[in-house]
Amino acid sequence: MQERLSQIKHKIMVLSGKGGVGKSSVAVNLAISLALQGRKVGLLDVDIHGPSIPTMLNLTGGAISVDGQNLIPLEFGSVKVMSIGFLLKSPDDPIIWRGPMKMNVIRQFLKDVEWGDLDYLIIDAPPGTGDEPLSVCELIGTLDGAVIVTTPQNLAFADVKKSINFCHTLKLPVLGVIENMSGFVCPHCGETTNIFSAGGGESLAEDYGVPFLGRIPLDPNIRIAGDEGTPFVHANAASRATVAFAAIVESIIEKIEIPIAPETKASDANNGKEKKMKIAIPLAEGKLCMHFGHCETFALIDVETGETPILSMEEVIPPPHEPGLLPRWLGEKGVNVIIAGGMGQRALSLFQEQGIEVSVGAPMVPPLELVNAYLSKTLQTGTNACDH
Repeated sequence: MQERLSQIKHKIMVLSGKGGVGKSSVAVNLAISLALQGRKVGLLDVDIHGPSIPTMLNLTGGAISVDGQNLIPLEFGSVKVMSIGFLLKSPDDPIIWRGPMKMNVIRQFLKDVEWGDLDYLIIDAPPGTGDEPLSVCELIGTLDGAVIVTTPQNLAFADVKKSINFCHTLKLPVLGVIENMSGFVCPHCGETTNIFSAGGGESLAEDYGVPFLGRIPLDPNIRIAGDEGTPFVHANAASRATVAFAAIVESIIEKIEIPIAPETKASDANNGKEKKMKIAIPLAEGKLCMHFGHCETFALIDVETGETPILSMEEVIPPPHEPGLLPRWLGEKGVNVIIAGGMGQRALSLFQEQGIEVSVGAPMVPPLELVNAYLSKTLQTGTNACDH
């Protein structure tokens, strides 16, 4: 299995604690949008009891071929697709399995399917936090993260919150929240009406300190495309929903593929002399704040690479939030290193112009713990958790 998985650069699971939010539709269109960006993509449907990917891609009735011990996935264009639906005699056959059986078939999908070299494997999980997503996490070990799908109304939030907490419990990075069915787009005049309200997904993401990836409008053509087995982004290139999917995919690519910061060199000698630094860390309630531009305070810590590395620490209140202000303000404070949970590419560029090194993806822990880990080169960083 590890040999097979080593050929896949990035693995992303699409989750939702609640059914009926359009999670599979989002998974399909994310996979196709990534392929349209030139990436080699696989789509794995691990919804054992209600596989819908075959219908959405017009692959119902397709038969899996076998090459030795390898299962050959079906293809939609350049996207390789695997689903339990391809192994049923009839799409109406029920799957009456307990947890161990489901884990075994997911293991087979990961170990025996000839995925080949992929840039992305998109994994469509069923609603909830049960056997299937847990099996994926246990079998793969390390995923790049999860995309959480919700709809705008409060009724969906209680279950979606469980998905976010599921990720936190398993230390699975949350790449972001997508608000699906966010406003009905009239097919005649193009006007948007917020049938289910709006902004709930963004508010949820902010409450949990995770990125907000964007809104997908409620377009009747999305339903039609799914029923006809044609991915929406293929058939409706100019629609608002397709533009939204493209922006979300660009954000995911940016978070996963673009190297964020150079390797830390805090302990390197500076012509044989001790090196002094001022490290800035955004804080909320005494720990690292994941929202860099909206933190309560900044910890400014003077350090040097000597026997007593930490010289002093003070907390300062940042100026009112304004685009482009923090790089200049922190530069004037003498900061030359920043440790953050996440940061947008524009801010990263501005800090680089100031000669300030940025390390992102840091965990939500107290500042001195982060500094000690940074100086000892043991700072564990993950995905750039930014929603801007």
